[in-house]
Amino acid sequence: MNRKRLSAGATLGAIGIVYGDIGTSPLYALEQSMTATGADSHSPTALLGILSLMFWSLLTIVTLKYVMLFMRADNEGEGGILSLFALVQRRLEDTPRWGRAIIALAVMGAALFYCDALITPAISVLGAVEGLELLSPGLTHAVVPVTLLIIAVLFAIQSRGTERVGRLFGPVMVLWFAVLAYTGAESIIRNPQVLAALNPAYGIELLRSHQAVSLAILGGVFLTVTGGEALYADMGSFGKGPVRMAWFFVVWPALLLSYFGQGALVLGNAAAAHKPLFALVPAAALPSMVVLATLAAIIASQATITGAFSVTRQAVQLDLLPRLRILQTSAHEHGHVFVPIVNVLVFIAVCIFVIGFGSSDALGGAYGAAVSGTMGVTTILGIVLASSRWSWSKWKVLLVFGPLLVIDLMYSVANLAKFVQGAWVPLLFATLLYGVFMTWRSGRRLLRAALREVAVPLKDLPQLLAAATRVPGTAVFLVSEPNYVPTAFLRNLEHNHVAHQRIVFLNMEFVRTPRRDPEDRVRIDTLQEGVFRVTARFGFMETPDVSLALQQCRVRGLGLFGVDCSFFLGWHLVRPRPRGGYEGLRRRLFAWMQRRSTQAVDFFRMPDRRVIVLATQVEL
Repeated sequence: MNRKRLSAGATLGAIGIVYGDIGTSPLYALEQSMTATGADSHSPTALLGILSLMFWSLLTIVTLKYVMLFMRADNEGEGGILSLFALVQRRLEDTPRWGRAIIALAVMGAALFYCDALITPAISVLGAVEGLELLSPGLTHAVVPVTLLIIAVLFAIQSRGTERVGRLFGPVMVLWFAVLAYTGAESIIRNPQVLAALNPAYGIELLRSHQAVSLAILGGVFLTVTGGEALYADMGSFGKGPVRMAWFFVVWPALLLSYFGQGALVLGNAAAAHKPLFALVPAAALPSMVVLATLAAIIASQATITGAFSVTRQAVQLDLLPRLRILQTSAHEHGHVFVPIVNVLVFIAVCIFVIGFGSSDALGGAYGAAVSGTMGVTTILGIVLASSRWSWSKWKVLLVFGPLLVIDLMYSVANLAKFVQGAWVPLLFATLLYGVFMTWRSGRRLLRAALREVAVPLKDLPQLLAAATRVPGTAVFLVSEPNYVPTAFLRNLEHNHVAHQRIVFLNMEFVRTPRRDPEDRVRIDTLQEGVFRVTARFGFMETPDVSLALQQCRVRGLGLFGVDCSFFLGWHLVRPRPRGGYEGLRRRLFAWMQRRSTQAVDFFRMPDRRVIVLATQVEL
């Protein structure tokens, strides 16, 4: 009974969180596709062709690729492009050239995924609020202000966490999918010939007969599958079973019924082509439908914003971003985090999208370009994983991933065809973010190399301690290179000429798995009498915590208590050498980010009143 309840609760949560993005696509996807088709978009042949492409896209991209195939590519239960990257990277450690290429590819995919969090709130909320136009044409001018107000409230409550709100997500989205299914089924019953669109020949014929606008059509159809990457990224929150169950028994049937129901309505009444989803409901129920659609859009937006926070934490711990202030907002759900700076930046970007584009139709040109790129990168990483970890033969890899790669390429080209209409915006954002990721990663590599040149090996530690006066107490030194004496220890000897009776070099290590078994959290090595090296391992989905490390040390017989310890941190003050060109710009940018990154005291949750920070200047 408990397992059934747990499974039912997880499935309900998956409906609310995982499928919020793809669940709001019926607000705009069919209308966008008809607009791209041209003047004859209301003809039976053209409309059946659009619906056929939608059906087969949902089947191949979402159902077969993500729900069936890529959910096998989990990193200890976690999904998403950065989890996949961490999984693949472990398999390519012995091939540095390929490793560098995979890193660059995965970083670009992560940058593209971020753009989904920028556009989804804008297009979803705009698409829902535009229902006001159907209530009264005079309310058209209120669409953008109301959208901005909803978005402002949504981002303002992020710091409170999503745990309580998340309990409402599932029931609201179940109601939303039920309304989609009911209204769509009712329309199909009145015009069942729309089911002919299940035949793929209609889609192929549409593209053949509309070659001049075929890419634009595919760009519109792609809007039906834009939540596919998000469901893969969120599967770790609920597990494969509930995510798959929610898709097969609730989400997929509701989406198909809604799209085919909208198509059936337009076949019988071409005037319903404007906002066909809202046209499915009676006039008396239209206000309620607008409210429900707005709630669903807010939930879809919340899901992508939460995803941006989670991806940020992964990026920081995979050394793609500097340390940022990350707050845990739930004592029970590990995935509920809040990143203040990301919240502000995403809010500003979303508002720019809403004001700059002004409507969901206009945003349709920008939407899809980033997501299709991320999907293509995911497929390529999947090929590497299948070859290296799953030990698939070349023929099996080609047979399974070849068609998926062709489809991804086709949709990427289709979305790039909307470059002038707005696709350039997310691509520009992704390029800038990619530059930030790679600048930080390369800067960290240069910094580590510079520190090694002046570092003192651990084998010289006895000589250093022999000349030092020992004082009572315990000193804990945070160290990033476990085989070298930390710079904070050297600065302390240089300035104070003393060493504590008990010394601990603590290395907070991030592993390429989402979480670390608490029983295997720390490793303790005795370097000499009274001197210990402690390695504390955390997964990239975990929040690093010095207190947890000390607790595990006590379990293993090394009694370390925060109130009895003094913590020493080394702060590396980066000074870029005068250098021109692109490389000089990158080093100055890295130095700027290094100085503004969150201090280790906050990042590692250290007792700040017992921390001493000692600076070391490093020139790059």
